[in-house]
Amino acid sequence: MTRTSPSEPAPGELTAAPPRGQIAEHAIRPRRGRAVALTVLKKVGAALVVLWGAATVAFFAQLALPGDRATTILNIRAGQAQARTPEELAQINQQYGLTKPVIVQYLDYLRGLIAGDFGTSYQQYRPVTAIIGEQLGATLTLSLTAIAFAWLIMVVWVTLTAGRGPRLGAVGATADVVTAGLPAYWLGIILLLVFGLGLRWFPIISGTAPAGIVLPALTLAIPLAGFMAQSVRTEFERALDQPFVVSARMRGMGEWGIRLRHVLRHAVIPAVTLSGWALGATLSGAVIVESIYSRPGIGSVLVTAVNSQDLPVVTGIVTLVAVVYVAANLIVDVVYTVIDPRLELS
Repeated sequence: MTRTSPSEPAPGELTAAPPRGQIAEHAIRPRRGRAVALTVLKKVGAALVVLWGAATVAFFAQLALPGDRATTILNIRAGQAQARTPEELAQINQQYGLTKPVIVQYLDYLRGLIAGDFGTSYQQYRPVTAIIGEQLGATLTLSLTAIAFAWLIMVVWVTLTAGRGPRLGAVGATADVVTAGLPAYWLGIILLLVFGLGLRWFPIISGTAPAGIVLPALTLAIPLAGFMAQSVRTEFERALDQPFVVSARMRGMGEWGIRLRHVLRHAVIPAVTLSGWALGATLSGAVIVESIYSRPGIGSVLVTAVNSQDLPVVTGIVTLVAVVYVAANLIVDVVYTVIDPRLELS
């Protein structure tokens, strides 16, 4: 019988078994895929638990405040504390469902959060989502600009000082620790006094002008850059001792080319991991920075809501920051788990 194809064996002819390594690889791949999928599901479940915990704390913090909530709402609207009639209180209780059992209020609250409904502002009589949506863009712009500045400062500083000898390395490491511990309120005031009032390089009131975002972003970026530099510096110095650096030097590549093209690429992995945390940290820090520089954003809205005891707005912003923080870290974790299967058991 003639063969139909050169690749097909003749009847009765034995076929060669695939190499043992290929069999092991084909057997490992499905297990690795299942392990990665299971790890991703665990991380998503953990993120949901964190969000549920943050939302629960925010809800019961409202109940822990002293006094009657209906009276508080009416006093906020009137701008002064005074005695209220039962008819007035009954109307507010009906509007906000304050007479329902606590567990029913809690479940309604969770259902609203899942649907994207944070409630209605006590003071502005508007949905909290609308109030936050108007200011969220300015805060996100500030946060992303601060992260970009932090990366720029960190890369330049670490590249200049890491692996340059014990003295310069000690100076760089000390600067990392000092800048990472700088309080945002103190740093913001210093930058404002020096570059705003003293040198007049930037406006005192930030507003929405492009120049007005520089000092607020630097206030958030400098401590963040110091924090990231601490982890990057260690990896940078370790990478300088790797064989690929020796090989690059033997090929005649300059020191700056080695540092920027080879070493930095291997050293910034910890900073990439921290970028997810940085987004939540800068959103939280915006509360202070926006107040210092009179900049619009959810930070200034939160300060106003706290001063006026507008609890739905406070709860909405706190929950939103928790969502952004957890989501950013979850994305980083999932990406790393998919890219590097060695993390599947971590």
